[in-house]
Amino acid sequence: MEELQQAVGLETSDPDGALKIYYSITKQTASSEEEEKVIEQALLSMGKLLAQKGRVEELSKLIKSIRPFLGTVSKAKASKIVRELVDTFLDMESSTGVEIPLCLECIDWAKSEKRTFLTQALEGRLILLYHSVGQYSEALTTVNRVLKVLKKMDDKHLLMEIQLSESKVYHTLRNIPKARAALTSARTTANSIYVPPKLQAALDMQSGILHAEEKDFKTAFSYFYEAFEGYDSIESVHALNGLKYMLLCKIMLGAPEEVQSLLTGKMGLKYSGRGIDAMQAIADAGKKRDIAIFNQTISKYEAELQKDGVIESHLKALYDTLLEKNLVRIIEPYSRVQLSHVAETIALPYEVVERKLSQIILDKKFSGILDQRSGVLIVFDASEEDQTYTYALETVSHMGKVVDALFKKAQKLS
Repeated sequence: MEELQQAVGLETSDPDGALKIYYSITKQTASSEEEEKVIEQALLSMGKLLAQKGRVEELSKLIKSIRPFLGTVSKAKASKIVRELVDTFLDMESSTGVEIPLCLECIDWAKSEKRTFLTQALEGRLILLYHSVGQYSEALTTVNRVLKVLKKMDDKHLLMEIQLSESKVYHTLRNIPKARAALTSARTTANSIYVPPKLQAALDMQSGILHAEEKDFKTAFSYFYEAFEGYDSIESVHALNGLKYMLLCKIMLGAPEEVQSLLTGKMGLKYSGRGIDAMQAIADAGKKRDIAIFNQTISKYEAELQKDGVIESHLKALYDTLLEKNLVRIIEPYSRVQLSHVAETIALPYEVVERKLSQIILDKKFSGILDQRSGVLIVFDASEEDQTYTYALETVSHMGKVVDALFKKAQKLS
């Protein structure tokens, strides 16, 4: 126990020294339950320290080398140690290419040891790995296989994780109905069990993503806020994504001026970086209704915007919205304006501008007509809609209800 405390004290000042002590503890033979606990704690602490220092290979070797010790402890404790170390390894998100082979090797070992619960838990992480590298067919095959086994087992916590993973895979494949059905199943399962903060945040994040897909950005913002708070409470790197998606919702709702107010205080300081800078630049483009700033931002922050699947999926809609606002801003001062002038001002091809203006007119975003022969847009003054016809229809409808009610009363009297 003294060695363990010494190693913990050295983690900050002398990480290598702490690792040596942890390593020596793990090589000891446990003769009592207390010594087992010390070795278990040393293994987990060593795994976390290796992850913090980014030592992928050493952590991978540690996971493989502890199997003799796992044979001396109970199955429940062995499963806990393996799962925590594998989770620590995968949470590094190092993308070295050894994640899937390591996970498959651990699954084979768990099967050989007939540890069913551990096997299903590791296969749950394997689904997410397949999803992250784009092997969607393998991910769905694994989902279907694991769900069949879990229906025979009473492990609702793991069932919820698999259902959430299934929802993520279907969302990436753009099968939104199945993604929503899987998420609904996951939430139903979660209602009957305790859900750890990290998993609850993942549920809220997926709910926000699916609501955003349906253009319900107000509800999506609420879910993203809950996800952000959950991830922030456990110091997870995914908290940054939650904050970015919150900002995205404000931009998509047409309230880019609220982005800055969200970033004031500790929240903005803690998560400041290129990701937040990219969203601020997009918000600035939305506030100024400037498509040029938008395009420059996309080029400057390509990794932060276009490589994020959730943000990238909304970029086209965001581009269309900004293009509309930019065109409206340009034509606002005119009653007649040449399309060539508009195209030159906005720095876009003539055909793109003509097509977009036609769409805006058809959508009744403003009143006007395109004279294609002369290449001129004629803008009409906004006129108030005459409500007489609407009021007349409402009056007739109400009178119809009155007559129906009187007819029913007359039938009763007769």
